[in-house]
Amino acid sequence: MLEWILIALLIAAVASILGFRGVAGAAAGVAQILVVILLIGLALLLIFGVLAFA
Repeated sequence: MLEWILIALLIAAVASILGFRGVAGAAAGVAQILVVILLIGLALLLIFGVLAFA
C-alpha cells in the first residue's frame, strides 16, 4: 500500500512539473485516499491488537 502511495505521489509530481494539472490533481487525490485507508487500517490493527492482549 505504501508503494502505491509513493507511486501516485511521484506521478503527481512529474505531471505537475510537466504542466498536466488535471493528472497531477487526480494522482494527488488517489494518494490522499490511499493514505486515509492506510491510517484507518493501522488504527484498527492497533486497537484490535491492544484488545487481543488485554
